[in-house]
Amino acid sequence: MMAESAAGSKRIVHEEIVHERDVQGEIIHGGDLGAARAAFPGAPEPWVDLSTGINPWPYPLPPIPIDAWARLPGRAAETALREAAAACYGAPSPDRVAAAGGSQALIQILPRLRRPGTVAVLGPTYAEHAAGWAKAGHRVTEVESLEGCDADVVVVVNPNNPDGRIVPPETLLALAERQAARGGWLVVDEAFAEVTPERSVASEAGRAGLVILRSFGKFFGLAGVRLGFLLGEPALVRDLRAAVGPWAVSGPALAVATAALSDSAWITATRRRLTEAAARFDGRLAVAGLRVAGGTSLFRLIDEPQAAGLYDALGRAGVLVRRFDYRQDWLRVGLPVDRTVEDRVMVACETFRNR
Repeated sequence: MMAESAAGSKRIVHEEIVHERDVQGEIIHGGDLGAARAAFPGAPEPWVDLSTGINPWPYPLPPIPIDAWARLPGRAAETALREAAAACYGAPSPDRVAAAGGSQALIQILPRLRRPGTVAVLGPTYAEHAAGWAKAGHRVTEVESLEGCDADVVVVVNPNNPDGRIVPPETLLALAERQAARGGWLVVDEAFAEVTPERSVASEAGRAGLVILRSFGKFFGLAGVRLGFLLGEPALVRDLRAAVGPWAVSGPALAVATAALSDSAWITATRRRLTEAAARFDGRLAVAGLRVAGGTSLFRLIDEPQAAGLYDALGRAGVLVRRFDYRQDWLRVGLPVDRTVEDRVMVACETFRNR
């Protein structure tokens, strides 16, 4: 398998996958400004959160009918959402789409829809995939290549988080065919695929063995809506809908997401805006002597031998970015919302370089 990668990984294959956890044993993610304030008590306010890779320019909220708040979600609204998602993502039909309260919920539920078996996760990547499958009793291995991959379930995040690695669609579809032949699955997490729609396999949703996950909140900048989609064979979609139960998506979320997914003009303009903003940000990072090793137009990955020092410099400036226990030379940085925030980031970077 040939995967396009802007940041080469020296990750070795292993079965005991260890990721940084908090005192409660939960995997640490971005977005925890409370912890950041505690770690850097003298940092200026307001803090800037660039640790999550969420679009800083959210979709403008449409008017939400009072019934969306006051009544249980109706079947017609749920159907409209699935139709909008199928059209937006290019899925063949709405019966191949299921919705849930966030792609994270799907990551937790999906492993329970199979008997325990073997799972290979192409890494390094989003840690919750391995954790979710292991928690459900599966034997999980993180692999650095799909070549010779022999597992009941293979998980690929595409584009990958955090390095932006892309596995070509034709490679994924060939792997899905092999997985189907053994009664297995290829799970493709396309949480960041809105920015590279030409690399999506959503148009093949319904193929045997192919399971696709999509996240609403990242590209549309509305992570608080908590909405994600599974695209797959109709039988799996029915199983998933039974597992999440009735009213899995709130009325306000149905209203907002149906409007956003149907707004093709906003989607096209936002892709262009993100691409231009990422290119401009890369240029400023380069001037500061920092190497962008990968990412997507929603986040950039900095490869810096002294990443811990840069993380601290940004923290003292009130800027939170994402660090990684498994690659201590990496920092993931979201896009600044405006030039003022961008300047604040760059001053911290230049202070770090000139210390």
